[in-house]
Amino acid sequence: MKKENRAKKHLKIRKRIYGTQERPRLSVFRSSQHIFAQLIDDKAGITYAEANDLKMTKEQKNKKAYEVGRQLAVKALKLKIKKVVFDRAGFLYSGRVKSLAEGAREGGLEF
Repeated sequence: MKKENRAKKHLKIRKRIYGTQERPRLSVFRSSQHIFAQLIDDKAGITYAEANDLKMTKEQKNKKAYEVGRQLAVKALKLKIKKVVFDRAGFLYSGRVKSLAEGAREGGLEF
C-alpha cells in the first residue's frame, strides 16, 4: 500500500516536472538504508551525473544525504550545470530528502 501511494504521487509529480539540457531533473531515490541522486535530461534520455552513499562510512543518515547532495553539486558544476528541477519522486520533502536538497544548494545548485 505504501509503495503504491508513493508511485501514484511520483506519477503526478512527473507530469509537471521535466528535465532539459539547460535545466536537468535532479531525481532522488531513498531506500531504508541508502540514498541516490541523479541529474537527468528527459528530452535526450541522458543521465549527466549521479551520486550515492554506498561507499560512505556509517554516519548519521541525514549527514550522508547532505554529502550526497554536495557531491552531486560538485559534479554538476564541473559539467557547467547550475540550475536544476528538483524531483522528490513521491517522497515527502523532509528528513533525508530535504537534507540532500540543502546539500545540493550549498554546493551551488539552484532549484
